[in-house]
Amino acid sequence: MAVWGSLDYLRLFKESEVMDLILKPEEEKFRDEVRAFVAENITEDIRKKTMTGFRLDKEDHESWQKKLYEKGWMAPGWPVEYGGTGWSPMQKHIFEEECAAGGAPPVIAFGVTMVAPVIMAFGSDKQKEYYLPRILKSEDWWCQGYSEPGSGSDLASLRTKAVLNGDHYIVNGQKTWTSLAQHANLMFCLVRTSDEGKRQEGISFLLVDMNQPGVTVQPIKTIDGSTEVNNVFLEDVKVPVENRVGEENKGWTYAKYLLGHERTSIAAVGRSKAQIKRLKTIASAEEHNGTALIHDQAFREKIADIEIDLLALESLVLRVLSDESAGKGPGPEASFLKIKGTEVQQGITELLIEAIGNYAHPFIPESMDKGWNEEPIGPEYASSIAPHYFNWRKASIYGGSNEIQKNIIAKAVLGF
Repeated sequence: MAVWGSLDYLRLFKESEVMDLILKPEEEKFRDEVRAFVAENITEDIRKKTMTGFRLDKEDHESWQKKLYEKGWMAPGWPVEYGGTGWSPMQKHIFEEECAAGGAPPVIAFGVTMVAPVIMAFGSDKQKEYYLPRILKSEDWWCQGYSEPGSGSDLASLRTKAVLNGDHYIVNGQKTWTSLAQHANLMFCLVRTSDEGKRQEGISFLLVDMNQPGVTVQPIKTIDGSTEVNNVFLEDVKVPVENRVGEENKGWTYAKYLLGHERTSIAAVGRSKAQIKRLKTIASAEEHNGTALIHDQAFREKIADIEIDLLALESLVLRVLSDESAGKGPGPEASFLKIKGTEVQQGITELLIEAIGNYAHPFIPESMDKGWNEEPIGPEYASSIAPHYFNWRKASIYGGSNEIQKNIIAKAVLGF
């Protein structure tokens, strides 16, 4: 049997293209509909920010999400009875790919992809009636209160305490690495409600109002110069019992369910495809020993290796979407998606740094901020590449570190 190398693979595609699935006529029609909608509804400012890796603000995300809501496309993964689209797995995949290719920002996952499935599966009727329509309309901005200092990958060791006092809990503790908490009015939060038995058995899942006394948000400046993540301090915060999702001390079960959905969405195949196209464009413009870098054999090999991994990842994503459409929740496949998806994303940012060469320096974090008007060093697209690279170092950690995902696979699939 012949063994194909990366260069053989590259010959199957035009240099300016990333692999495309073969679509049925009705799927091509749907793709064209999505493509036209994105082109008509994304402003040039937002498109440019998304495609070049510059920072999007809250208003950018909300303006796009409200357009999706008006179209009925805000939550493709939801059941139809809650406002979902009823699309096939392939339609969902096409939608993500076309949004990414057209420069649409990702829908903020904390509401639609993470807490909403938990509320649907385990929440009360009152919680479903109140929160789900508000998530669809982007009336609430959610954040995730999971990690704590010393309790990240070992989440069962969390220490934030919730003590029942009549019809409410009193919550004290600290959450950290809380993404976009500076914008949030609500947080889904894991808290310890019992110290009896196994550590996992004493955790509850609460919905916390961020706009109340006792909640303090403290930004954390990361290596890319952003303040995307935060410390959140909870001091005698009151949470009504009716804001507990499901049963007391069963929060670990709900947390695992949520993390399965989060890990599936982290794969982001469409966005990786868009970044590979960007990479090829830059490599076609940048010279290496007197010729465009895209013609350098070693560099082409590196791109091909990433594309091969992405093709395999795309196949697995479609299988998982198909299972979800059949009512099967995310299983250990979600850990595979999380590992390989983040490895691909990080690999692309490494090649972008290599492609841009000396223009990646000096690294000026402020160049990513709104209102920056200094002359760029090198091509206009160069200033965002180093921050993009630094920011994506975190991808292999959030959603459960890749090392933890390998342990999950070893236990659930290999039986270790």
